Amino acid sequence: MVESLRDKVVVVTGASSGIGKAVVMQAAERGATLVLLARNKAKLEEVAAEASAVSGTDAFILPTDISKADEIDHSFAKLITKVKRIDVLVNAAGFGDFEDFLSTEPKVITDMFQTNVLGLMYLTRLVARVMIDQQDGHVINIASMAGKMPTVKSAAYSASKAAVISFSDVLRLELKPFNIHVMTVNPGPVYTNFFDIADKSGEYVDNVEWLMLDPDDVAAKIVANFDSRRRELNLPLILAIAAKFYHLFPSIGDYLSLKFASEK
Repeated sequence: MVESLRDKVVVVTGASSGIGKAVVMQAAERGATLVLLARNKAKLEEVAAEASAVSGTDAFILPTDISKADEIDHSFAKLITKVKRIDVLVNAAGFGDFEDFLSTEPKVITDMFQTNVLGLMYLTRLVARVMIDQQDGHVINIASMAGKMPTVKSAAYSASKAAVISFSDVLRLELKPFNIHVMTVNPGPVYTNFFDIADKSGEYVDNVEWLMLDPDDVAAKIVANFDSRRRELNLPLILAIAAKFYHLFPSIGDYLSLKFASEK
């Protein structure tokens, strides 16, 4: 794997923390040229400096609120002046909020879809055009096991991630003739600052700690699948099996979800 991404350009959203940051560092270890997008400029500068020191090559930053189309346009215009091609796009920006749907403020739902779905779609649309011109590329969208299996207090979040999965499935078909592959990554709970917003009480994290994934392990599996033809990466294995079971036996799945998987 050493230097396996030398001369490859990898664009990562949500790059200042969590899975996005972990992907940046894993790609940097393999020599990639990186383009980092997130809202927090100071954090991006720190991650870029660390990545560049590891890779020995460029790490560009583009402070961007992925929920705003005008900021995406502005950043993309800068992006194509900094690099000659885009080999991999990793859409890792997103957030959740675990609350009963009827208690969730409409603005929270709107913001969630703007970030998790619409911003992802808009940036992908721009980047995919570059990849079509190249006749090569890989789009990786970070969805969630929440988009495959229902649990209480996650209606809006689960809907946003299900949308990402469906969007990716169709995009995969549309881009296949251009030698562009699309993969979704569907992790269960991951030890990141995601839960600072999503799980304010901390009860959910306590209840699912035995399932929690390390972001570096998730990122290593993502980067190992750069250039692969894999459609989905579902983690951990026990939740991947549970998701298959749910779709085969939905009534039993609903019962088990209410009894064991809705501990928020």
